[in-house]
Amino acid sequence: MEKVRISKLLSEQGLCSRREADQYIEQGLVTVDGAVITELGSRAFPNQKIELKKEALKLQDARATILLNKPIGYISHFDDAREYPPAAALVTPENFFRTHLDANKNAKFNTKGLAPAGRLDIDSSGLLVLTQDGRIAKLLIGENSPIEKEYLVRVEGKMAPSGLQLLCHGLSLDDVPLKPAKVSWQNEDQLRFVLKEGRNRQIRRMCELVGLHVVGLKRIRIGQIPLGNIPVGQWRFLRDNEKF
Repeated sequence: MEKVRISKLLSEQGLCSRREADQYIEQGLVTVDGAVITELGSRAFPNQKIELKKEALKLQDARATILLNKPIGYISHFDDAREYPPAAALVTPENFFRTHLDANKNAKFNTKGLAPAGRLDIDSSGLLVLTQDGRIAKLLIGENSPIEKEYLVRVEGKMAPSGLQLLCHGLSLDDVPLKPAKVSWQNEDQLRFVLKEGRNRQIRRMCELVGLHVVGLKRIRIGQIPLGNIPVGQWRFLRDNEKF
């Protein structure tokens, strides 16, 4: 059995991201079999007991996760932020969607490190998660993430024969087969997609392969969290009793 970087082991156990693990190691907040580790790059055997100290757990609990109803015209990441406004710019006290469930929440908080956990392209709207918590980011966008994402998709055109069956399973993008999806008609011009992956402009490209053109796309659910009644352009915190 070979030793593995402690930061990798912490990430694989879902305790934090690798970046966060390095920060905790530097601060002396990680123990291996009860011994504090402070040297970056330290390694341990996978069967050793690796833990975060209480101080690290408190830091994690203080990290915010945001649910935003992203409008069309905003990008989810900062790739083209010089050309288009990033969705994170909407996370301001003025755009906080406060209900009676959020009475004790302060809309003014340190947004440093707040990053999108997944993409929603500039022409799409709906639920976008931004988080300071590496555990949630890994859960939502990790390579083998089990989390479903649900979309309502307005389309034009005539679907090819067996098109619905192909949308559910049988298509490839960039020569890589897509995972099985759940796709069904909601009405004569709207489809419902449920995916467990998020390839670049995936739904739009899938629809093109079966003869359809997407004219509207909205994400309405991630895991167990629905978009709900959050107004367009507004946001709220993920609540303590909510889990993806």
